[in-house]
Amino acid sequence: MSGPVTVPFSIKGALELLITQQLPAVFSAGCHLSPVAGLTGESWKIETPAQSWLARVQSAEKTALGVERRREKGILRHVAGLNIAPRIMFFAPPWLVVEWLEGETGQITNIEETDYPLQLAALLAGLHRLAPCGYRLQLREQFARYWQQIDRRRLTPAWLRLHQRFMRQPLPAPLKMAVLHMDVHPGNLVRHQQKLHLIDWEYAAGGDVALELAALFCGNGWDRARQQSFLRAYVACGGYRDITRLTQQVRCWTKWVDYLMLMWFEVRWQQTGDTMYSDWAQPLRERLFATGRSGDKTK
Repeated sequence: MSGPVTVPFSIKGALELLITQQLPAVFSAGCHLSPVAGLTGESWKIETPAQSWLARVQSAEKTALGVERRREKGILRHVAGLNIAPRIMFFAPPWLVVEWLEGETGQITNIEETDYPLQLAALLAGLHRLAPCGYRLQLREQFARYWQQIDRRRLTPAWLRLHQRFMRQPLPAPLKMAVLHMDVHPGNLVRHQQKLHLIDWEYAAGGDVALELAALFCGNGWDRARQQSFLRAYVACGGYRDITRLTQQVRCWTKWVDYLMLMWFEVRWQQTGDTMYSDWAQPLRERLFATGRSGDKTK
């Protein structure tokens, strides 16, 4: 999106008050606050002469999307030893303040780059060696939450049947439970101090490692050749060892990820009125409805 970001003054005022309470010396020395994400003022950059932080608020829109800053805080603490995520500055509900990672982001898009597949595969393989920490992804609860927020005029009988199938059929039995980031894309990858880092952990939770990989592949539109190249690198870096089973499990999760993405796009369209979300949802809808079998058709 382009143009100035407009936000309610009350949000900025609340953040300024928080800084005076939590970081009085920083506030006295002078700091600059600027909104950094979207048009709702949910994320703010706090700049000081010495360093910068990112402040993230628990807004009503984020709650509707299943985001919980308390869970995000818990997972960031859990993964802190890996040095792949921002460090927590402090948590004062509804605000979570983390370090701002300076570095190149949004540039790492080419899977053919020499070191990109290996660095990302090593990052995720290392993350997936961590056991979950009590915040398991509840996929059906997420579906139910999103269902209640979709424009009722768009809920056709075919969509109702599709939704009921997803709510009834069993989830794939996990290959390996671990910490998942669940939003890996170029905008959330930062080269910081010569190392690849992941930012924006608001959808992170415990779950099957193959679900993470299915979300990575579907969310970034990778074809089968790129998927297999990445899976070979992931296994070589110490990820789940059986590439045949892993490949099959990723395909089992694909329709679930497609439906999760469809629902998320629909909710965001409802929240923002931005037609790009409905445009992104359309191919997912067509693929899921194509056979009338709840998206059994995979990529």
